[in-house]
Amino acid sequence: MGNNCSMDKKKERIEEIARQVCQDLDLALYDLDLKSAHKGTIVLIYITKINGVSVGDCQQVSRTVGAILEEEDLIAGRYFLEVSSPGLERELKRKKHYVSAINELLKLTYHELDKNMTVTGTLLEVMEDSILLEVDEQPVEISFNDIRKARTYFDFKKVKKQG
Repeated sequence: MGNNCSMDKKKERIEEIARQVCQDLDLALYDLDLKSAHKGTIVLIYITKINGVSVGDCQQVSRTVGAILEEEDLIAGRYFLEVSSPGLERELKRKKHYVSAINELLKLTYHELDKNMTVTGTLLEVMEDSILLEVDEQPVEISFNDIRKARTYFDFKKVKKQG
């Protein structure tokens, strides 16, 4: 158990570093994950910004965070640092992820009347304990507690129609 505690502390510190680096570069830290692999620890950093993240942004965050990790010697043994944007279709895990996806199309699985329902709709609003999703032109309120899985959804057919 002691090892897990230190892993959580490590993750917290790495998250702090990544958040600060992102802030300095006018980016936002979307998510951070640590994974153990046979070849070492993998540090996954997902960043966002209005109008999208560039390869240069990813490289800058990678270099800066990497230098600080080396300096603080946070990770024992080999590690790999991967920095990317969460992508067009990204999983929504935290409330702030939902906030960043307002007006976007979501694909959502939620629990209702003893069964799981999957819907696609536009996220209209994020409230204290629920979200408001427009499904078939009707607003539907869904409690965070009932959401099983949510991700942004990219409708390729819509893009083709417009273009």
